[in-house]
Amino acid sequence: MLTFLLRSSTSVRFLSRSSSFSAMKYISGEELAEIIKSDQLVNKDYLVVDVRDDDFAGGNIKGAQNVPSRYFHTSVYDLVKKKEDVKAMVFHCALSQARGPKAARIYEETRSNLKLDGTKPQEIYVLRNGFTEFQKKFREDPVLVENWDPEVWENAEDWS
Repeated sequence: MLTFLLRSSTSVRFLSRSSSFSAMKYISGEELAEIIKSDQLVNKDYLVVDVRDDDFAGGNIKGAQNVPSRYFHTSVYDLVKKKEDVKAMVFHCALSQARGPKAARIYEETRSNLKLDGTKPQEIYVLRNGFTEFQKKFREDPVLVENWDPEVWENAEDWS
């Protein structure tokens, strides 16, 4: 079902707080668009978790769940428990350079602490280049992007 992701996604190594290495997997916007447009189901086969805070305004990936990064630590346990049967989780923020990868790491560590990582397999990804790049490519497609506001994005080039 999600096997094409495993073949084409890039892994990056990072050091977690426990001083052990784990692989952070990235997914491209094109790969995510393919999943959304496929027969895979949100909240069963995959879920996109958008951890942008106030910058969530102006558009989002259709079906994404917004869990603002400023509240992520207090809501991650509930997210893990409620979404433990979802096959793949995709985290992102505006650029997926800090908040998105950090949320994915915290989510993965929480799953491990709850001993779910061995009993309920789940793929965890970070959307490469975040929503900023995704909306550049797909904002005209209502199957992929909703609530898009051009006024919010007119100065987006200055954000990077």
